[in-house]
Amino acid sequence: MRGESLRDSESALAPLLLLPAILYIVLFVGFPFVMSFIYSLSNVTIGNPHYRFVGLANFAAILHDTAFRQALANTFIFTFTSIVIVVVFGHILAELLRQQFRGKWLVRFLILLPWTTPIALGTIGFLWFFDSLYSPIDWLLRQVGLLGHAGALLGARSNLYWLGRPALAMLAVITVHVWRLLPLAAVIMLAGMNAIPQEIIEAAEVDGAGYFRRLFQIVLPLLFPVIAVAVLFATFFTFTDITVVWVLTRGGPPPNTTQVLASLAFLDSIEGGDLAKGATVALFFFPVLAGIAAIVLRLVKKAVVT
Repeated sequence: MRGESLRDSESALAPLLLLPAILYIVLFVGFPFVMSFIYSLSNVTIGNPHYRFVGLANFAAILHDTAFRQALANTFIFTFTSIVIVVVFGHILAELLRQQFRGKWLVRFLILLPWTTPIALGTIGFLWFFDSLYSPIDWLLRQVGLLGHAGALLGARSNLYWLGRPALAMLAVITVHVWRLLPLAAVIMLAGMNAIPQEIIEAAEVDGAGYFRRLFQIVLPLLFPVIAVAVLFATFFTFTDITVVWVLTRGGPPPNTTQVLASLAFLDSIEGGDLAKGATVALFFFPVLAGIAAIVLRLVKKAVVT
């Protein structure tokens, strides 16, 4: 009777079912956030764990730090560029997946594979693609005549040295982010496109609306809340990612050229031993991501209401 009454009581069962999620948030999100805030107001290092309150001195110091400003700019560049590419190609991919063709299940499986692959393993695989000597991308470019001979569009050198040149290293990081996030965006947009009433599209076709008119006046406005959710997820994943940069470039070349906030926080706190500075850098995630989330959710709410 006691077990049956517990199962039938929403007031008792709901908190019990929510308890694991609450414990997870408190232990793995709330506690580290509070400790980061406490450390950011101190001068704590690995070699000197004694706490001494220094106020906002760490925040003032990193604002004048060239490495921090470069990492902040890189984080926005990587995030914005990746999201624009992901949204455009995610919509194209979703359109293709709506079509009927043989082997569609296999194509969907292969498209989802990058999202299910651990990002560390996937990025290690890309190290071979961007290898200075044995890059298959460089081999392909040499085969089509774009690289490796006098007058070639990409130069006479036999290799591009992707991870050894700043611009190409940034392109490599963006490429891996796009490869990782494209399946998620495509699946989200595909679900949104399938939810659009087919009668609206058919009525527009009867009225003589072409593909692009239907796309910009019907499909995209109706998809805006879904696209906004995809953008929000992609922003969080890209903005807070450390794995791609750390595995591919470790912030170089030269130092800090491809550094992002997450890798800089790790470099300062774990490898450099300055826990206070690392915590201060990491705390910049909170206001930026909270602001982005508030703006996106406000736009979604406005779009849904109208």
